[in-house]
Amino acid sequence: MRLDRFLSETTPLTRSLAKRALKAGEVALNGEPVKQGARQIDPEKDAVTWQDEPLALLGKRYLMLHKPLEVECTARRGLYPRAIDLLDVPEVERLQPVGRLDVDTTGLLLMTDDGQWLHRITAPKRRCGKVYRATLAEPLEGEAAANAIARVAEGLWLDGDETPTRPATLRMLGPREAELAISEGRYHQVKRMFAALGNRVVDLHRRAIGPLELDADLAPGEWRALTEDEIALF
Repeated sequence: MRLDRFLSETTPLTRSLAKRALKAGEVALNGEPVKQGARQIDPEKDAVTWQDEPLALLGKRYLMLHKPLEVECTARRGLYPRAIDLLDVPEVERLQPVGRLDVDTTGLLLMTDDGQWLHRITAPKRRCGKVYRATLAEPLEGEAAANAIARVAEGLWLDGDETPTRPATLRMLGPREAELAISEGRYHQVKRMFAALGNRVVDLHRRAIGPLELDADLAPGEWRALTEDEIALF
């Protein structure tokens, strides 16, 4: 790995600022000052310091967050706190949400700095399933529920879309409580699907992504690292 790239991945320095730090003599390699950013190093064997502070690669990170209400899944600061603001980890800005949840939607949100792993989950061709629990404004039961379940299984036409939704699974947990499993990620899809059924979503919670379910021990706003077995699910 080039030394300047190593510096940009282990410090707040950009590539250009890393070059300035090198020229200023702030960087040492195995105890000796070095000024060449193109110098090849072995991150596992070579000792690099910046302003006498030892540096080390963080490695890839995979986190599970129970996203609460009124939290945004964006990089820019806006009206609401960001999901990454809830994470107490180094270089938090490098983490990306694996898919997004609306500000008024709670539940499972995965975060990572492994772009390939993120792509395996979010790529449309992968058809990674997601399970949501919705509270509805109007009761849906009896024949109306049976009709809704059948329509969802066939695919719904959503306003403004050129193709119907992929076949999905709707399960009623109560007159106003439903669980919906989908395998795509259209804009506001769950809310629009229930709107197409003549209803409205009051509360929405994501319970699972693929085979991975939200840890029941995580309260809203809490997070934990994924286990190796969980990472290998995708």
